[in-house]
Amino acid sequence: MSTEEENAIEAAAAARRERLRALREAQELLQTPDDDGNKTKEEEDENDVQMKFRNYLPHDKQLQEGKVTPPDPFLNIVPKKPNWDLRRDVQKKLDKLEKRTMKALTQLMGLLAAVGTLLWQAIKCTTWMLLCELRELQ
Repeated sequence: MSTEEENAIEAAAAARRERLRALREAQELLQTPDDDGNKTKEEEDENDVQMKFRNYLPHDKQLQEGKVTPPDPFLNIVPKKPNWDLRRDVQKKLDKLEKRTMKALTQLMGLLAAVGTLLWQAIKCTTWMLLCELRELQ
């Protein structure tokens, strides 16, 4: 029996060593820098270079083609509604009023439901009373 136990212990230890070795190899692979990835990023950065001529007007056609066009300032101008300043000033009050309105509506719906159930109970009671009276008459 002792040899079987020893064999089982040795097999478990060997399996554990194998798992640890595989884990170390995986960590080493993760820690090694990837040279190909760095080169592609550098190449992309070199290809994305666009020239900005702030103080220099290029006379060469190739340089003029590489020039970045400035954004059109008139594209961002959008006419505002005539009451935009009033709405901005009153927005906090409108939000508060909206909350109060929703609260009042839920209270009214609760009251209406309560009145509806009371009315239904009253109808049931009166019908029951009428049925009892009809039975007594028969």
